[in-house]
Amino acid sequence: MISRDDRHATMKQSSSIFRENSEKKSERWMIMNIGRSSPFFLSSFCITLFFTGFFVYQNPFKSIADQNVLSLQPQIDPKCDLFKGHWVPDKRGSLYTNSSCSTIPDSKNCIKQGRPDRSFLFWRWKPDGCNLPRFNPKVFLGMVRGKKMSFIGDSVARNHMESLLCLLSMEETPKVIYKDGEDRNRIWYFPKHDFTLSTSWTKFLVEERERRDGNNTGTGLFDLDIGKIDEGWFKGLPNTDIAIVSAAHWFFRPIFIHRGDETLGCIYCNLPNMTQISPEEGFKLVYSAVFKFIDECEKCKDNLVTVLRTISPAHFENGTWDTGGTCSRTSPFGENQIDLQSNEMKIRRSQIEQVEGIATKRNNKAKKFAVLDVTRVMLMRPDGHPNGYWGNKWMKGYNDCVHWCLPGPIDAWNEFLMAIIRQLR
Repeated sequence: MISRDDRHATMKQSSSIFRENSEKKSERWMIMNIGRSSPFFLSSFCITLFFTGFFVYQNPFKSIADQNVLSLQPQIDPKCDLFKGHWVPDKRGSLYTNSSCSTIPDSKNCIKQGRPDRSFLFWRWKPDGCNLPRFNPKVFLGMVRGKKMSFIGDSVARNHMESLLCLLSMEETPKVIYKDGEDRNRIWYFPKHDFTLSTSWTKFLVEERERRDGNNTGTGLFDLDIGKIDEGWFKGLPNTDIAIVSAAHWFFRPIFIHRGDETLGCIYCNLPNMTQISPEEGFKLVYSAVFKFIDECEKCKDNLVTVLRTISPAHFENGTWDTGGTCSRTSPFGENQIDLQSNEMKIRRSQIEQVEGIATKRNNKAKKFAVLDVTRVMLMRPDGHPNGYWGNKWMKGYNDCVHWCLPGPIDAWNEFLMAIIRQLR
């Protein structure tokens, strides 16, 4: 009598023989039919290869994964002015919190320093006539995979980078791979995306020297030479793929501007026999020179992207930083509450004109220049500064109305940056 196990083995063997015979018949059928219709088959095969190559390999530097990531983002109307609009209430708030991001410096962690209100966190920028996509760290890291990005400028440039660092850390935790002694220059690395993010400190972008008195103490008077670039940041530019350039707040002091041995004039000097230069004219001279240096950088990458971030306004009221000025508002301004003829707006125009001008003069057409225009946007956010909540024990009584709380309205800058990079791809 055949056992249950034997019957099972016999059935399994019969099934295997039947499947093997079926496969042999299928092979003979395929060989016969391919032989009969080889011209049609080969043509179809070639057409398939062509379209596969077109759709998959049309950009050998963009991985399939990155293409899928980009598809997560809605398209932006290229005709829309992202920087003209207004702030609208937003219940979702920021992507991160002051406790979920470990890299926020205490001076920008306004909530940690005791700021009692939270309303400044729940506003979002809405361009007129279109939508600005929310920041998506997965999408952003997909766009900059294998790239090096550098924020070049003063402490507000560092503030911008710190915001981006917090946003990206929601997707991948970066590693610090360099920090200088004064902690002004840092390099962060995202190993999963081979992405490098850095800051490069510079007050004026061009070569500068502070005048000293008889005791070798700084006088607060500066000499700028627009014929020479600040090598502190420029030496790292050849290794950079995306440079965000911004420097502004150091310009509001007595500054002598030179071009080599020629003295062009002075900002805020009021000296006899000295040409007076307005702040906006000073910005024009400096940024025109800087963009020329970048454009003519022979060691730089041909496809280098340079993004000008326009001046970020301060919001001191009832005094300046050293005379008791404050910025204690808790809600944004409306469009009718800002001065479109302010000094910041004039300087913004001067900066943008230099980007527009380089388009007609530049030697390397492969290099790209773009504008991240935050001036008008941030004039409406007097509520976004640390004010007295910046934790400086040695400067009590002084308020910070220049930098921005983290999280806070400065996070919108990186939504703009993401949109700009995507448009330039």
